[in-house]
Amino acid sequence: MRKALYILLSGFYTAGVAFRHLLFEQHILPSFSVPVPTICVGNLAVGGTGKTPMTAYIVRLLLEHGYHPAVLSRGYKRSTRGFVMADHSSTVETIGDEAMQLHRAFPDVPIAVCENRVRGVKQLKRQLEQLDVVVLDDAMQHRAIRCGFTVLLTSYGNLYIDDHMLPWGTLRDLPSRALKAEAVVVTKCPDNIRPIDMRVVDNRLHLPTYQQLHFTGISYAPMEQDGTPLVLCGIAQPQYMYEYVRSIYPQAQLMAFPDHHHYTAADIEHIMAKARNFDFVLTTEKDIQRLRTTPLVELLQAQNKRLIALPVSVRFCTPKENFDRQILNYVHENVRK
Repeated sequence: MRKALYILLSGFYTAGVAFRHLLFEQHILPSFSVPVPTICVGNLAVGGTGKTPMTAYIVRLLLEHGYHPAVLSRGYKRSTRGFVMADHSSTVETIGDEAMQLHRAFPDVPIAVCENRVRGVKQLKRQLEQLDVVVLDDAMQHRAIRCGFTVLLTSYGNLYIDDHMLPWGTLRDLPSRALKAEAVVVTKCPDNIRPIDMRVVDNRLHLPTYQQLHFTGISYAPMEQDGTPLVLCGIAQPQYMYEYVRSIYPQAQLMAFPDHHHYTAADIEHIMAKARNFDFVLTTEKDIQRLRTTPLVELLQAQNKRLIALPVSVRFCTPKENFDRQILNYVHENVRK
């Protein structure tokens, strides 16, 4: 009965999304070009595909080749509105956890948030004398802006062709929207993925010739901490991190919260009660942005325990030079250096 209800609601949701796209395609709702090249990092599902690590990878790539990038995000679950540029006073509350994570990783790169991506890009252009390209974190569904280059991420364990629209599945956008991307990246591939496994996915996705397909996995920083951790996560798909941690610390346990979770006093009390049985608490780089604003760090220190973030980065299973070349060719063709 519940499945039938989800399928029915999914049909209504699909119709609504399709109608919205139709309004843009028929120019009833306007979309705008912006005066600077843009790279959109997006997906079709609700979280869990690794947009922030990919955004960080692209920013680092651009910096290494002498470009001046900026990042524009929505700033999900922030308390502010409108355009906000990250600075030394920024917090999770003012710019959101993902933007704060990027700001800490790249303190010298302009990081901004704005619900209206067109307005945000124009504001960045006005404020920054040196601006070559704007990386748009999670803007694939923001049809008001015409992105110059789109990187579509889809998880190896839940390809968009196997998924369903909300609430039956996790898709927030139509699978046909994948055709708008120049690069399709299958993320979170297993460490032991074989060439034949990638060929199977390639054949199933059946991408048009103008799209390039890439495969990536997750690379975690080495763990050298003694003892057994409590793994604390508020992300969409915590199982990948948990499986990695369990491979090093077999007795580790997972304490999971919803994605972008706002940790309350009751949550901290619950975490501390659980943490008594462990030697330290291990969390994600995204979660620690929110946890730093709570008493958790001090409470753990009182018990001689630490809160540690596990850094994560993109690991290419296919030649990363192919992906780099796609990004750099677009930027080189559209930026006047």
